[in-house]
Amino acid sequence: MPTIKVESQLQYDVRQPTNMLFKIAAAQTDRQQVRNTQLTIDPEITIETLEVGLEGNTMQRVSVQPCQLTLHYEAEVDAVAQPTDPGNIPQTNVGNLPTEVLPYLNPSRYCESDLLGRFAFEEFGQMQPGLLRVQAICDWVNEHLDYTPGSTGVTTTAADVVLQRTGVCRDYAHLAIALCRGIGVPARYVSGYAAELQPPDFHGFMEAYLGDQWYFFDPTKLASVGGLVRIATGRDAADVAFATITGDAGLTSKMVSAVFL
Repeated sequence: MPTIKVESQLQYDVRQPTNMLFKIAAAQTDRQQVRNTQLTIDPEITIETLEVGLEGNTMQRVSVQPCQLTLHYEAEVDAVAQPTDPGNIPQTNVGNLPTEVLPYLNPSRYCESDLLGRFAFEEFGQMQPGLLRVQAICDWVNEHLDYTPGSTGVTTTAADVVLQRTGVCRDYAHLAIALCRGIGVPARYVSGYAAELQPPDFHGFMEAYLGDQWYFFDPTKLASVGGLVRIATGRDAADVAFATITGDAGLTSKMVSAVFL
């Protein structure tokens, strides 16, 4: 069971009274245990911790007066390693999927599986259903996109990425998710930390539901699956932004780190 130390620090110039929602804390799940957690904020103000959404994502909420704000988080995460060669885990028939998994078959804001369904079946429909087909989708995304920081923005969708053939980690994940949903595989977006990612940053990757559980995949291939740490899970990146701001505050500095211990 690998142990990963994760750390992040966000600094903001808050210019007006502002409400801020943060998703930067590693999730406590049956597959990752979080310990030695420290969360500090300067200046000292009340931090409200919430569990929200279908997956019970952990969120910190603060109300801030004009100031220079610094939020610092660190923890150690013991992660249950995903099998490196689990074989071709079968695809679960839609009629047998748990009810909580069904929403991840649907198109969402950034993952237009309805638009890309025909393309997905043309490319991958003849392959044997299961984990190896999902891996083939991730391989295709990796081979057909160029990883180019700054090439996409907050409005870029999976369909856009198919056309422009470039993007960043969230775009790789969105396209792979859309293609999986397009062939009937439940898939969802995961925001997190990635050990030894270069350059260090928050990372976007995906999960697909196969057999009777979720499996991590990283279409960018910039990080090992064994070094991925979940922060939050959603239909796409719109559900799991590391910061949501209502008011007037600008990010002035961001530091993210994840290392194996």
